[in-house]
Parts: sequence; structure tokens; C-alpha cells
Amino acid sequence: MIDLHLHTTASDGLLDPAALVARAAACGLKTISVTDHDTCAGLAEAIAAAGPHGIRLIAGVEITAVEDGRDVHMLAYFVDPACPALIDFLAAQRAQRADRIREIGSRLATLGYAIDADALVAPMIVGGGRSVGRPQIADALVRGGWVRDRDDAFERLLGAGRPAFVPRRGPPPEAVLSVVRQARGLVSMAHPGLTALDHIIPRLAASGLQALEARHSEHVPETEDRYRRLAAEHGLAVSGGSDFHGDVGRRATALGRVTLPAPDFAALEARRP
Repeated sequence: MIDLHLHTTASDGLLDPAALVARAAACGLKTISVTDHDTCAGLAEAIAAAGPHGIRLIAGVEITAVEDGRDVHMLAYFVDPACPALIDFLAAQRAQRADRIREIGSRLATLGYAIDADALVAPMIVGGGRSVGRPQIADALVRGGWVRDRDDAFERLLGAGRPAFVPRRGPPPEAVLSVVRQARGLVSMAHPGLTALDHIIPRLAASGLQALEARHSEHVPETEDRYRRLAAEHGLAVSGGSDFHGDVGRRATALGRVTLPAPDFAALEARRP
């Protein structure tokens, strides 16, 4: 079984890389990709843990691009994490994340929800390249007793249009495609059914996008079918995974359940530079 969308404590997952690999093995997964947000910090530990479990680990990272003020998550696979261009690009991404966390923290303080934004940002500065985002802000709100869980925090305060929301600033999708090419990887557009920017798919396909994540834990069968058709229409492969972050939230039961069929993975890997 194959899952190409997993997160660890290097970004907003709740399991450290070795624990995630062990959990994946217990679920019967044989090929996985750790795709933390804007960081490769968890890859070395995950790769070391994968061998003893007989798991093939694909080096990956989920990079956030911005289109008209909206997030476009781009899943990069088969990347060289030592590529200098990729290292510099991801460092800039994390710096923008830090600025955003501070802005959100300021808005929350104005609303009466005081969190220590500097403490949240610290792992990105002294934590070996870890990446922090809104889920960690949500965790701080849970610890403060202001919300029930991450989902509640996003629905009431942190989601788009909510009182503490700060739009992301960052590079366009084409910049992500360019840097991943330099890192000898390929890119799949993550969960396009949630992103809901189908009109940019033809443009990105012409610019080097190589796949769509049709299989996802929040894609119903009709949504998967739609993106399989769009992938075929634009000459793209298909990727897929659970987008598992841990044992809480909407995707808590997706590990080992939402997987990518082997023929889809073979077609994806065939596009590897």
C-alpha cells in the first residue's frame, strides 16, 4: 500500500518521524512520502526509520505557493533535500511563516486570546529547520482553554474570513515548480478539491506541473473522478495520500485507508526527472 502525503512534528503533524514510520508500517503501508510543510527537517529521521520496517520512503515536501492571496499547496516528490536552491527557498518560506504567526498572534491578542507567538516561532529559528503554522497556533489556543481542538480554532478564529485570519504572502506556483526542478523532483497539486482553483490547472500543466492529487482523505469518489479526468485531459499523472497529521481532526482515521493504487504510483514515478 502507498501513501504519499504524511506529516510529522517537523511541521504540523503530531507524531515524530520515526513514530510516524512505525505507525505506517503497522497499517500495512509499504511506500510512503513524508511531506512536511516547507521543510525537509524530518526526512533524515524518517529515512533511517523506514529501512528496518521494510518501507520505501520517498523524499518529499509540501510547499505553499500563493495565488490571488490563497494557498496553493504543491507536493514535491523525489527531491534532493541537499539541493542549495531548495534549501534557500524553504528557508525563505519559513521566514514568511514566522512573520505570519506574529501577525496572527497580534490579532488574537487584540481579540483577547493572548498566545506566545515568539515561543511558537522559536523552533523555526533554533529548531533545525522545523516549520510552524496555524495548527500550532490552534494548539496554543487549546492549551489556553479558548477552543476545543484544532478544528474549532480554525472554524472560529484562524480560518479564512475569521477574525484572526491573516492572508499568506509568498511565491506563485510557478516559482515552486522551478525550484523543485532544480532539486530533481516533480510536483503534484495537493488536494485540488479543497483548493478549488481548477482554472489554474491548465496554466500550471503548461509550466511543468506533473500530477494532481486526486486521491485524498477529503475527496469523495465524485471529486476523485473529477480530478482523474482533469489529469488525463491535461496530460498529468495522479498522486494520492491520507494527509495524515495524527490521531485528532478530520483525517485521524485516514492512515492506511486512503492509499494510492500501485499503477498510479508507477505512472507518477515514470515522470521522475
